[in-house]
This record gives sequence, structure tokens and C-alpha cells, in this order.
Amino acid sequence: MKDFAAIDFETANFERCSVCSVGVVVVRGGELVDSFYSLIQPEPNYYTYRCTAVHGLTCCDTDDAPVFSEVWKQVVPHIQGLPLVAHNSAFDEGCLRAVLAYYELPQHTNPFFCTYQKARKLLPQLVNHKLDTVSAYFGFDLKQHHHALADAEACAHIALELFKIDDDSY
Repeated sequence: MKDFAAIDFETANFERCSVCSVGVVVVRGGELVDSFYSLIQPEPNYYTYRCTAVHGLTCCDTDDAPVFSEVWKQVVPHIQGLPLVAHNSAFDEGCLRAVLAYYELPQHTNPFFCTYQKARKLLPQLVNHKLDTVSAYFGFDLKQHHHALADAEACAHIALELFKIDDDSY
């Protein structure tokens, strides 16, 4: 797979629909060619301490941000017709399904692929298969872990490396 979009969401609280940022990196012909990032006013609009401790975002960051339905209009042209790739896709796909349902938007039809699961299969020697660990293994310097765009970029690089090992794996 040489064409795909890596996607990452961060959430404000433990509700999957509470996305507060999204990062998308588009890969075509095996090259990173486009990216998109936005803060999002989450719904429900509150932050838990634990989520803020992970990504550093608070209400102060997103109070003036657009709501998801507005951001989604900007994301769709980037991902149209592309498979989506995420590291731990169960989380990101769950967020996408929940927030689309919350805003009563059509569910996505893009297939989702998981670099976390594929790394577990293809790289059993790693101490764990977290995004930062797998990124480091492939020589990608993940400088802003849990920033949605940085994580999407790391995921795109991981996916490209995993395809070199096992292109039929997805």
C-alpha cells in the first residue's frame, strides 16, 4: 500500500466523541505529500486531568476552536478514497465513529489499518509496541508525542517501514 492517510485523534476526556485535536498525514506513492492539523472544541466540553496530562491540551486551548463538524469538512478532501492508518486503530476508529454519530454525520467508509497490531506481529523482539518505541526502532524522531499531527506523521513513517517488511500484511 503506497497511498493512504495516517490519522490521529486526541480526546479531552474518556468519551470517545470528545476529540480535541486531529492530525492527518497523506501518503501517495510512498511519499508524505500533505498534512492537516486542527484543534477541536470537544463535546462534551470538559477535560479530565489524565487526558490533559497525556497531551497537554485544556479548555483554554480549544474554547475558540471549531467544532468537529466544521473540522471534518476540511479533513474529508484529504482522506477521500484513501485507506486510513492509525497506531492503535481501535482507539482512533472508535473516536471517529463516535464523533460522527454525535454530530449525526455519515459514517466513514474508508478501511482502517492498525500499525500497532502489525508491529506486534512483525517486530516481536521489541520491548513494547507503543508509538514512540516503534518510531525509535525505525529511526523516526518523534519529538512531540501525543500531538495529533506528530503522532500521525510517526504512524505514516511506521506504516511505510512495515510495508517494506510485509507489503501483503494489510
